[in-house]
Amino acid sequence: MPVHFVRVRAPLSRLCKLLGVAYGRRWLSSASGWRPILPLWLILAAPAAAAPAPSYYALLHQAEATAPRLLVSRASVGTAQGLAEQAGALPNPVGGILFENFGGGQTPLNGFSPQQATISLSQPIEWGGKRGARITAGAAELGAAEARDRQGLTAFGYDLALAYAGAEAAKAKVRLYEDASQAAARDLSGTQALVDAGRQAAVRAKQANAAYLAAQADLESARADADQTLAQLSVLVAAPQSFTDVVPSLLPLADSLKPPSAAPPKIFPAVAVAEAERDAALGKLDIERTRAIPDVTATLGVRRLQGDRETVLVGGISLPIPLFDQNGGNISAAGSQVAAADARLMAARAGAETGWRAALLQASAAIAKLAAAKSAEAAADEAYGLTRTGYESGKTSLLDLLNARRVLTDARLRLLDARVARIAAQALLARLAGNVPFGGAP
Repeated sequence: MPVHFVRVRAPLSRLCKLLGVAYGRRWLSSASGWRPILPLWLILAAPAAAAPAPSYYALLHQAEATAPRLLVSRASVGTAQGLAEQAGALPNPVGGILFENFGGGQTPLNGFSPQQATISLSQPIEWGGKRGARITAGAAELGAAEARDRQGLTAFGYDLALAYAGAEAAKAKVRLYEDASQAAARDLSGTQALVDAGRQAAVRAKQANAAYLAAQADLESARADADQTLAQLSVLVAAPQSFTDVVPSLLPLADSLKPPSAAPPKIFPAVAVAEAERDAALGKLDIERTRAIPDVTATLGVRRLQGDRETVLVGGISLPIPLFDQNGGNISAAGSQVAAADARLMAARAGAETGWRAALLQASAAIAKLAAAKSAEAAADEAYGLTRTGYESGKTSLLDLLNARRVLTDARLRLLDARVARIAAQALLARLAGNVPFGGAP
């Protein structure tokens, strides 16, 4: 972090008195006039304070204007739109002026030929549907860019949902380990009291202390994981500072989500993109085919004959002769691109159908896993309460209490993982169907 100094000429004590701060010893000689004002440069050098993340729904809305992935996709659509507009442009005419015999060239008949000047206007005329092919291909390229943009938005929403749910789970694990650490501290205190009263052996206090230290280690590890997930979430939406917390937005939905419908969407986003790219490839093939047809250039002008002092009208046409270049290589290459696009379309259709069936199975498994995890957590919580009551009354051992608390912590962790898996399965189905996961507020 750079250190900033303030150069002052007025008495420093008066300035510091106005600022309400104290000043320390000089850093350089008094002749230089440099003195540190520590609170001031600390304020100037301090970074902007980090803040908690908004809810998933608000962050999804904000990310449309800040997420680099979405900005790149939107720029690609703008590029395709500009090229589509340019595709309909007509060729520009060419104006020219030609001077003949302006140096007084000699002829065998009358000695010197008169000077002549010709002003002409040439207009290339496209034949064979070149302009129409360009317009069609430009529209197809724009459609492909828009399809990729829609697919990119749903994919971003999916990644944001996973990142946000992961951050929610990480912060929940921190709170879980905080509760476990506090419970371990209470167990340690109670065990130490029993040892001091002679009702437990001294080794029990050491065991309780080891359990407390283990809970503290788990807590620090969970805090580190939470910081990492929050940093990843911040990078995903290009936040200026790493978020410090998240609002419970998605995990509470896991218990109320309805089972998904088995009916597939009318068209999968991956298939829509592949079809649009195939259409764009066909458009390029049409362009290359029309380029093999030569264009006609029509010329119309006037010529001024200085010797006769007359003006005559001239005109003509020019036509390239496709003797050596018939654009065969470009046509062949465009045809290969069409074949590749057809193959990608077939793969996209097969992959989308298979992915949808797998996502349905994953969602069903997540629903069953969540139900089992909720039942296991309730049973573990009840068992821990009974074991703690028995331990405090001297009916159960410390080892039973430590094991019951460990089982409860594991059950709560599995419940968190099950909720994350349920959210992930629902988000995957939304992405495959072409919808932004959890795009609307519940």
